[in-house]
Amino acid sequence: MEKYTNDLIKESSPYLQQHAHNPINWVPWSPDVFERAKKEDKLVLISVGYSACHWCHVMEHESFEDEEVAAIMNKHFISVKVDREERPDVDQVYMTAVQLMTQQGGWPLNCFTTPDGRPIHGGTYFPKEQWMHILRSLNHMYTNDRAKVEEFAANVHEGVIASELIAEPAQMDGFEKEKLEELIRRWSKSFDRQEGGNSRAPKFPLPTNIDFLLDYGLRTSDESLLKHVELTLDKMALGGIYDQIGGGFARYSVDMLWKVPHFEKMLYDNGQLLSSYSKAYKTYPKPLYKRIVEDTVHWLEREMSDESGAFYAALDADSEGVEGKFYVWKEDELRSVLEKDFEWVKDFYNINQRGHWEDGNFILLRSESDASFAQKMKWSQDELESNVHRVNQLLLDARKDRVRPGTDDKCLTSWNAMAISGLCDAYEAFGDDNYLFLALRVAKWIKNHQLQKDGSLNRNFKNGKSTVKAFLEDYAHVIDSFTHLYRVTQDEEWLNLAKQLTEYTIEHFHDAASQMFYFTDVNTELIARKMELNDNVVPASNSVMAKNLHVLGTYYRNEEWVTISKQMLANVYDGMEMYGSGYSNWALLLSRFVFGYSEVLISGPTAKNSALELMRHESPEYLIATLNKNSEIPLLEHKKMESVDTFFVCEFGACQLPTVEIDEALRQLFNTQHG
Repeated sequence: MEKYTNDLIKESSPYLQQHAHNPINWVPWSPDVFERAKKEDKLVLISVGYSACHWCHVMEHESFEDEEVAAIMNKHFISVKVDREERPDVDQVYMTAVQLMTQQGGWPLNCFTTPDGRPIHGGTYFPKEQWMHILRSLNHMYTNDRAKVEEFAANVHEGVIASELIAEPAQMDGFEKEKLEELIRRWSKSFDRQEGGNSRAPKFPLPTNIDFLLDYGLRTSDESLLKHVELTLDKMALGGIYDQIGGGFARYSVDMLWKVPHFEKMLYDNGQLLSSYSKAYKTYPKPLYKRIVEDTVHWLEREMSDESGAFYAALDADSEGVEGKFYVWKEDELRSVLEKDFEWVKDFYNINQRGHWEDGNFILLRSESDASFAQKMKWSQDELESNVHRVNQLLLDARKDRVRPGTDDKCLTSWNAMAISGLCDAYEAFGDDNYLFLALRVAKWIKNHQLQKDGSLNRNFKNGKSTVKAFLEDYAHVIDSFTHLYRVTQDEEWLNLAKQLTEYTIEHFHDAASQMFYFTDVNTELIARKMELNDNVVPASNSVMAKNLHVLGTYYRNEEWVTISKQMLANVYDGMEMYGSGYSNWALLLSRFVFGYSEVLISGPTAKNSALELMRHESPEYLIATLNKNSEIPLLEHKKMESVDTFFVCEFGACQLPTVEIDEALRQLFNTQHG
């Protein structure tokens, strides 16, 4: 029997469940919270985190499980626990407030508000004594100097409303190649030329950065840029940030070397990185990149699959209360498991000073390429693959006996949509039917469980239930994933679903004045309605939506949607060159308008097969469609069925000479999209 149980016991979120037996009278987020706070005349604490968050666990153990702390919180505050992954809208508003007040943010996020939800104080992790001091000070100020509290709350609220908001549209004066050149020139100064990525720590894998730099490098034949992409992907793949034996990337590395990960694994990172490695494989057909994709997909199947067909959200960083314990090894453990193989594995995985972490533990990581190590061992590439697979399986089997990190087993719509897109890109690059099978399985989960009768989406799903309405992030990524599915299946059902969801999103999230989209729909219950503008580890929902409108506007010959896309880009155009890393998905859209965005139309008896063959080759971004007797896409309406597979490379409806040769189609593609 638990000594304490609070209202979180009724919630499905694993993060909220983790706090259900704290002595604090936590309540879940709801508008009723503020009605109660007004009646009781109490300040509100909004405490935001997620199940895989290490410092969230630390603060819970130090403060939220402590009866002395609980006594103060229960007497003077209404305490609200929020899972940021279920409610990114709440996190977004109060993170903005804390950043305005303290110039920094992170999780756990703790924001104190007036009874009507306006922020007055906040921060991230606090040790117990400091936390108790804050609680007492805020209660004293609220009791004795109400006017000061009200004045500060009004000012912060005003700042929250105004931040990351486009109030009116910018002038559309045209887009210039020079903007991209300046963006690259400034951004490249911060490239880490030794280890890849940006030259700072902690180091996050930023998939949209990689995707843009690869696309721009191909468009401009910029070898230095392409080398930087290759270096980044190589170093990440060889580093400790990648689970060398089990597949999948951790959220970030704490150092400049991609060595020591923050061991949590998130679905959104891995879904996007499937795309990045698959796209890069077309330019750099390395066995390493193929293995990264294969092993990451195997990890998703093995450890992240829900019986509904969706993927879980995350794996915790901690097991048995220790960060990384599940993933690291002591030398004697490795010797025992690997026996005679240990001698080469210790070199391969750096069981030496390079791989040493702390307390006699080693993080498995690599410092040599496949080719270099195989040459040293006098192995062929096939022998290397076989030996690595065999020892990884031995280590994986041994690891199964350890206490596993916690699994956040809720399923989130947008994160699953990113996995669909990643699996589709993997299918494009490698032709493995299992990748397409998994993508379709997740898409059917969205269609059957998350798509509602009124055309809306739900965000979360656990044990057959969904309790949160979707946000712009969910709509944007589902639309993107369904266009990816159309691309690889040429099944127009997915494109039509993407179109329907776009129409719904415009109706419920679009701001007609600025042409941008709000993160929340018209029925939001928050103190501010935000727009997400900056690309980060996940691209901004507005940049994803702008690209969707451009793609679907082209397929359906909907000029209004293309115009909205242009206006959205114009709204962030001024100044985006100052921070390329934070506008990389927008920069992908800008590249389309600057260099061109070809439409490849294929007509013929085996057009779908020809499309898949074409997609296996490297090229900048382009749109593809195949003609069949039931085609209803306006882009194809003037095309007739050809007797042999014929490629039409077009732009804005103007097509080059048709060709039956893939090489010629690729040549035309590069010529039309090259800077």
